[in-house]
Amino acid sequence: MNTEYFKKKLEAELETVEEELGTVGVQNPKNPSDWEAKETEMDVTNNESDELADKMEEYGENRAINDTLELRYNDIKRALDKIRAGGYGICEIGGEPIEEKRLEADPSARTCIAHKDEKI
Repeated sequence: MNTEYFKKKLEAELETVEEELGTVGVQNPKNPSDWEAKETEMDVTNNESDELADKMEEYGENRAINDTLELRYNDIKRALDKIRAGGYGICEIGGEPIEEKRLEADPSARTCIAHKDEKI
């Protein structure tokens, strides 16, 4: 397996995910793997219920996007840690090599195809 190829692919994806996270979230300085959705600016002097509802909806959308990207961010970081430690491409359930076509589709995959639906 060409681990260097997957490392570059993961690093590029990590950069993209970090940029996207920066638009909807902020990184917790005490825990770099934790991202929080950005608070939406609200004009508390203006009690327009439509504006407040819109801001709450925007925050909810940011939170959902943030949460999805945060999971992806942590998966990528975990895969890069495995590359550094020499354990990349090994199924976390069965211990067998993860198929290259699976890693090509998802370089941060933690399981082989046979175990893809099992909880880790």
